[in-house]
Amino acid sequence: MLDVRRLQVLRAVVSSGTVTAAAAHLGYTPSAVSQQVAALEKQAGTALLERVGRGVRPTAAGLLLTEHAVLIGTAVARAESALADLRAGRTGRLSVRYFATAGSTLVAPAVARLRAEHPGVRVDLALVDSEERIREAVRGRADLAVVVGAPEPLGDGIRLVRLLDDPYAAVLPTAHPLAGKPTLNLNDLAGEQWVGSEPPGPCLEPVLAGCAAAGFSPDFVVESEDYATAQGFVAAGLGVGLMPRLGLRNPHPGVVLRPVRGPEPVRVISAVVRETSLEQTALRGLLDALRDAATAAGPGDEPGPEGS
Repeated sequence: MLDVRRLQVLRAVVSSGTVTAAAAHLGYTPSAVSQQVAALEKQAGTALLERVGRGVRPTAAGLLLTEHAVLIGTAVARAESALADLRAGRTGRLSVRYFATAGSTLVAPAVARLRAEHPGVRVDLALVDSEERIREAVRGRADLAVVVGAPEPLGDGIRLVRLLDDPYAAVLPTAHPLAGKPTLNLNDLAGEQWVGSEPPGPCLEPVLAGCAAAGFSPDFVVESEDYATAQGFVAAGLGVGLMPRLGLRNPHPGVVLRPVRGPEPVRVISAVVRETSLEQTALRGLLDALRDAATAAGPGDEPGPEGS
């Protein structure tokens, strides 16, 4: 295999016309340049230069390799420029995996800010289930995944960045006897029928763990994996529910929201990223934007007596 560095030495000799001039251009000694050309001739199996007076000129083989050295030099320069653009966040592509309630409140504003700051970077978004989000980030098929309750450790070279603690609130029909209380103890809901709003997994686990700590198991009589639909079921009087605040940004007019204590279930929302991906300026910018979006979307004021 021909040595790329030696090809560039040959190119310098041919363009300069003498070994001495090429050495001065490259910052080498004439002896070092001659050694590099001799080694390249050995690799090529043929003479590449011939003497003409006090200078040298390329043989047919030398001219051929010089032409390719020019092409290689141009390609390397383009690669270096492209790499600099990528590292500076001027170009590139980021793949992001997320879940529904994080989409509008965290991912959307973060991606909008990224586009404003790094307009040459394309972001590929995909809404996928919890386990697949983590797998794709860990295996390098996604640059960043927004997840709930990721188990630690995730493996070498994987970082889990905490974004937001998202507490659950009680969701009650407006006419419910407990609707007048500003704050509920979780065991106030022990004897109620429940509307489920979470599939099995990390979003349901805080609900079940909280109820267990309060001394009961919720009696789910209706199941829905959509917060808007679940609120509709609650508004119709089919049961009560516990739903995370990010899922209650647009409350149904027929429900009231109440903070709960003893305990207050909370789901932890984090970003899973690979350490190597953090070398990209654009990904670091996206992570910063997600943190800021999480701060803006934090719990804020607790629901008041009117369920606002």
